[in-house]
Amino acid sequence: MWQLDYPWLLLLLPLPWLGYRYLPDYREARSAVRVPFFAAMSRAVGQAPSQAGTRLNLAQLLLNLLVWGLLVVAVARPVYVEKPIERQQPVRDLMLAIDISQSMETADFTDASGQKMDRLAAVKQVVQGFIDKRKDDRLGLIVFGSGAYPQAPLTLDHTSLSLLLNDTGIGMAGPNTAIGDAIGLSLKMLDAAHEQEKVLILLTDGNDTSSAITPDHAASMAAAKGVVIHTIGIGDPTASGEAKVNLQGLQQIAASTGGRFFRAEDRSALDQVYSTLDQLTPHQVKTLTHQPKRDLFWWPLGTALGLLAVYHFGAMLRPRLLQARQTQEA
Repeated sequence: MWQLDYPWLLLLLPLPWLGYRYLPDYREARSAVRVPFFAAMSRAVGQAPSQAGTRLNLAQLLLNLLVWGLLVVAVARPVYVEKPIERQQPVRDLMLAIDISQSMETADFTDASGQKMDRLAAVKQVVQGFIDKRKDDRLGLIVFGSGAYPQAPLTLDHTSLSLLLNDTGIGMAGPNTAIGDAIGLSLKMLDAAHEQEKVLILLTDGNDTSSAITPDHAASMAAAKGVVIHTIGIGDPTASGEAKVNLQGLQQIAASTGGRFFRAEDRSALDQVYSTLDQLTPHQVKTLTHQPKRDLFWWPLGTALGLLAVYHFGAMLRPRLLQARQTQEA
């Protein structure tokens, strides 16, 4: 459909009539000889003098009114509004932080066929299914060991994210566990995001031994920034040293940020954890609608200019045609 962006400008249409009706006539001063017997002379020749400014050219008057109407319509900016284009934009950003320390090579998980597999391989399978379900969310990936490293920024390109997840290997980030640094790096990456809801899902099988910032301090920073952290512990709490998962510390991190703590002892439990997380953070998108417009003002503007050009070209050509006709008659 078409519409006028500035329809109120149509109020200018009667302006020429108002000027013609209420403004004084235009009078052009000319040289003349005044005679006291002008009225008698006019009667003798049978012609009555006309008043200044009353000569009427009907064609030019109609042309001027038409051109004025076209110009006003052009200024009112007629546009053709096309069908609306809708685009959905995510309103939540999810960051995944996965432990790839040396302890993740422990083969205490089983796949669907009952075969033993290491912890990281099980995590990759479950996380891949989680990624596939979150098509409308921006996801990012951080891996951590002795240090924390960004593997993938927040993105809607989940195919690339899956490839980067598959390329992640045990020990790439060092043998130790830096939970606090992983949270701190996640906050830095989430700071660049513009969405209000920001969630970090942190998975580890050990306890913090090499962070520059303590997990408790990092969790308090996350709470201050409004970032919710869900924690998942998959290690053995009875182990010793680096392999002992700090379940109490993970619970405190989740509780201080309004998140939840999960314990996953096998692959099926881990899969259930991510299914629960999928329910806790449902898909949310906002729909942006845009209706493209095509300007049509050049139609009335071009018509007005064309009419003026034709009229003035005809006015310029008319005396020459009359002169040529008179020459032929002579």
